[in-house]
Amino acid sequence: MAVLTVAGGIVAFLLAGGFIAWIFQDMREITIHSQLGHLQIVRPAYYEKGIADPYAFLLPAQSSEQHLIEKTEGMVSLTPRLAFSGLVSHGDVTIAFVGEGIDPVRERPISSRITLVSGNDLSDVTETAVLLGEGLAHSLEVKAGDTVVLLATAANGSPNAVEVKVAGTFATIVKEYDDSALRLPIAVARKLMRVDGATTWVALLERTEQTTKIAEKLREELPAKSFEVIPWNALSDFYNKTVVLFSKQVSVVKFIIGLIIVLTISNTQTMSVLERTREIGTSLAIGQRRKFVMRMFLAEGVLIGVAGGLVGLILGYVLAAIISTIGIPMPPAPGMARGYIGQILISTSLAGEALTLALVTTLIASILPAWKASRLNIVDALRHNQ
Repeated sequence: MAVLTVAGGIVAFLLAGGFIAWIFQDMREITIHSQLGHLQIVRPAYYEKGIADPYAFLLPAQSSEQHLIEKTEGMVSLTPRLAFSGLVSHGDVTIAFVGEGIDPVRERPISSRITLVSGNDLSDVTETAVLLGEGLAHSLEVKAGDTVVLLATAANGSPNAVEVKVAGTFATIVKEYDDSALRLPIAVARKLMRVDGATTWVALLERTEQTTKIAEKLREELPAKSFEVIPWNALSDFYNKTVVLFSKQVSVVKFIIGLIIVLTISNTQTMSVLERTREIGTSLAIGQRRKFVMRMFLAEGVLIGVAGGLVGLILGYVLAAIISTIGIPMPPAPGMARGYIGQILISTSLAGEALTLALVTTLIASILPAWKASRLNIVDALRHNQ
């Protein structure tokens, strides 16, 4: 029963922690592959001061530094983006928008997690078309094939407008963004804003784990006075806060499971001491040291932890595989427009934490009963139940 209790606690910890780990990984990859990329290269202080005057921080349209970044080992794609804002009109409806001028071909690997809701994706850098966020398209009451007019104040302060065809609508994980965002071929965006260049270069890497290493390498190679390299996690405030919140929840679950295991194993070991009092007295009477008796009960506790931990790991992996195959239907989280199908992701580090939890809690639970067993009076122990 003690082994099953430990195993049950480990299974609960693995399933809860594995679900949270999957959320972290999925949210991380969606954030990277729908908006931020792994790295963003901008002019220094762009994110501090560029909101008010983004075109004072423009990157060149073509430069040797851009080619240097593209040749970096581990780099998959580097694409320019031009941020702008203005008004979009259709019929009698006019709504403010935030826009991005993009290179559709280079952008495709980076934006692989953007969902195309209707219509077609942008196909060419000079195409006179626009992708609208799902919420923005709904507010304008437009669909793929309709025509809208974009009005903006150009970089030189003069008003400008361009008529574009709606290629399609898209959705990301952030509903608020979809309610006001649109994407435009960068050549058309530059024409609208009367600028050359880009506000950011967005880089996609082969693996997310390479982000810090490649960011440090680029900081060494690029002049610090002209370029700033920012990793994705420095720009994703929502993701960072979610990780902190859910990590604390996992810590609470871990504490509760540990407490249950400690109380259960402590009770089991105490009962074992009572049932084996005469055996303990006999061992002490024939010359066994009290330290030996204490080590014996501690060893039993550790063995229970090892057995329960291993059984829990096996059951946890099997259940995680079954649940992930079936999927966990989840409703939309706050700020999201759509639900998702959850899974269980049990990493090596999570399995290690679970096994450590089993060993540590059973060892702690065995200390007091083991100490009591080693302190029994020999005569009273031999007379027990007589």
